[in-house]
Amino acid sequence: MLKEFKAFIMRGNVMDMAVGIIIGGAFTAIVTSLVGDVLMPVIGAVFGGLDFSNYFAPLSESVTAGTLKAAKEQGAVLAYGSFISAVINFLIIAFVIFMIVKSINKMSVKKEEEEKAAPPSPPAQEVLLSEIRDLLAKKK
Repeated sequence: MLKEFKAFIMRGNVMDMAVGIIIGGAFTAIVTSLVGDVLMPVIGAVFGGLDFSNYFAPLSESVTAGTLKAAKEQGAVLAYGSFISAVINFLIIAFVIFMIVKSINKMSVKKEEEEKAAPPSPPAQEVLLSEIRDLLAKKK
């Protein structure tokens, strides 16, 4: 069983998937920082100094706080500002993945077209026979 597990782990696509997950996690952290630290403050400034991270709707009357952190301590809240940030994170990640897949597909289509466009070179034996034929034709 250990031998089968080792064979499974060492397969190429499993290793590729592991690398993809690790890079995806790092990329998610970058995009989260981009949205939370760069885009959302700019969007908030454009719309009159709004801070999306503190947008919430209290779900009980006991919640009277002005910030999301304090409101969560008082009771249940609907943190729709955090949801807006998460949607923007998702859209950015989805767009970047779309662009990566699109460029990879474009490269693979170009490669296929180049392979189809270039006729295969004849074997060395045929080239040699063609040269001999041409030499014999010149002698006559």
